[in-house]
Amino acid sequence: MIRRQKHHRFALLGLLNAVLMASLHAVAQAATEEAPKTELVYEATVEIAETLSLGKGPLGERRMVPITGGRFNGAGLRGKVLPGGADRQLIRADGVRQLDALYEMRTTDGVILTVRNRVLIHELDAERYAFSHVDITAPSGKYEWLNRYVYVGTLTSLKPQRNAVLIKVYRLK
Repeated sequence: MIRRQKHHRFALLGLLNAVLMASLHAVAQAATEEAPKTELVYEATVEIAETLSLGKGPLGERRMVPITGGRFNGAGLRGKVLPGGADRQLIRADGVRQLDALYEMRTTDGVILTVRNRVLIHELDAERYAFSHVDITAPSGKYEWLNRYVYVGTLTSLKPQRNAVLIKVYRLK
């Protein structure tokens, strides 16, 4: 009986030691992980029409900005932004603008990519904040690699010189 209790005690100590070592390894690994790096995938100049007001809703003022065309260019990736997409916007009570743009781009070799760009914009701090999470959907084939990554972006208005925005899309690495 005493021998069995000793055996159980040693087994329990061994288990606790294994758990502690695994925890320390996980903490050490987390401490050495680097922050994500980015790589520019493409820049797009997106032409837009005048903003349409959709009225005030329970969450704020609603707007829609039609996308009328444009161009994009990156390493091994270039083409046209197709007309027909739109940027739906919500102007919140706190002054923050939430944008949700959905549009298509056609590469120079005829492949259609679908882009959903969700942007948060404000100037509440001393600087302008305009960053986005970008989803890119590509068909199987040459550009299917676009389906495998997380993308972030920036948005800069080109007004008043032209009715367009400059979007830079980066892959997280």
